[in-house]
Amino acid sequence: MKIAVIGSGGREHAIVYALSKSKQVESIYAIPGNDAMKALATCVPVENNNLDEMVKICQEKKVDLVVIGPEGPLTQGITDCLQAVGIPVFGPNKKAAQLEGSKAFAKALMKKYGIPTAAYGVFTDLESAKKYILKQGAPIVIKADGLAAGKGVVVAQTTTEAIQAVSRMLAEKEFGAAGVKVVIEECMEGEEVSVLSFVDGTQVVPLISAQDHKRIFDHDKGPNTGGMGAYAPAPILTVDLMKLVKERILYPTLQALHQEGITYRGCLYAGLMITKEGPKVVEFNCRFGDPETQAILPLLTGDLAQIMYDCAVGTVDAKQVTWQKGAACCVMMASSGYPATSHKGDVIHGLNEIHDVLVFHSGTKKKEQTFVTNGGRVIGVTATGMDLKEAVIKAYQAVDKINFAGMQYRKDIAYKGLQHLTKKDLF
Repeated sequence: MKIAVIGSGGREHAIVYALSKSKQVESIYAIPGNDAMKALATCVPVENNNLDEMVKICQEKKVDLVVIGPEGPLTQGITDCLQAVGIPVFGPNKKAAQLEGSKAFAKALMKKYGIPTAAYGVFTDLESAKKYILKQGAPIVIKADGLAAGKGVVVAQTTTEAIQAVSRMLAEKEFGAAGVKVVIEECMEGEEVSVLSFVDGTQVVPLISAQDHKRIFDHDKGPNTGGMGAYAPAPILTVDLMKLVKERILYPTLQALHQEGITYRGCLYAGLMITKEGPKVVEFNCRFGDPETQAILPLLTGDLAQIMYDCAVGTVDAKQVTWQKGAACCVMMASSGYPATSHKGDVIHGLNEIHDVLVFHSGTKKKEQTFVTNGGRVIGVTATGMDLKEAVIKAYQAVDKINFAGMQYRKDIAYKGLQHLTKKDLF
């Protein structure tokens, strides 16, 4: 099987790594990929927004399956373009990708079909948005409607902070076209968890749960980022809660899309809040999460290539989705200035000292014989263990061996998961 993976970050590096373990895979093309992926795949330098060129390359290489990593090409319709020339795709079409591309679309769908989520309002007018905020009070959540690289969400603790956020989005165009419409939500109380699923149009097969860490600083302080680390599985999502998630959220969402004339194939990512009333949807994504993928896929024992192909053609088999026992922890290491800015060109030391731990490259570039920083989130260090404690210890032991100027990383990844475990589990 020849497979093309669209994307260039740590998520795609993790996907390429998992696909490379399949005996069915003859070759992997990463479009555009990154320098670290060259050990596992042939990288083809094409920008993610050049849909025509990507389709042309996939035809020339006679690929059997295309896996779409980032949300941008999905919302632009890359799946439709590939399917039009007969190439199977793991990733939803343009209509289905609205679940992530427009938060207003997703909220309206959930409201129409009774899928549990936060109460909300949608606004394009600044004065109307301000009035709504003052009426609802704080804390309150402000979201840019469109894609904003994980940074278009503000959890405002005061009405003043909320009004400043909507002003930046609607008046100052902080996120450009992505923020011409805003969704204002009630601030749900509880603990967040990510549930990713393999979907083939009619069936939903959840992966093991994960928990992301969005804020830049320890103890969930500071601004939102694309994600500073993740661990899997998340103990908060018990077997009973997963059953509720499937019954009340995953299958109803797939059925709701079907009722709207939309077929969904690929990864359905449900970002959830575990509230006193049960699990509720914070947001949907239409692709694998980053960095959750870097924690989840190293635990997969099933054949990812076969599973993804089966999703693409509508024949996924839940029995093929199998997992090793234990847990995984991924710690993201970011460059100086992130998330506001990023510093490039800093030499990354210590990578050659890492053994028995995976390093997925998000924002690096190879310069001569060494890697240098080339983005905000630089690398993800992922360790697996017989339990979460072992995985966390191994991950941070590896992190301690890596160094580059101005590096940032959280020192408390998985702390919530460890708190959920008993003393027997920990010691």
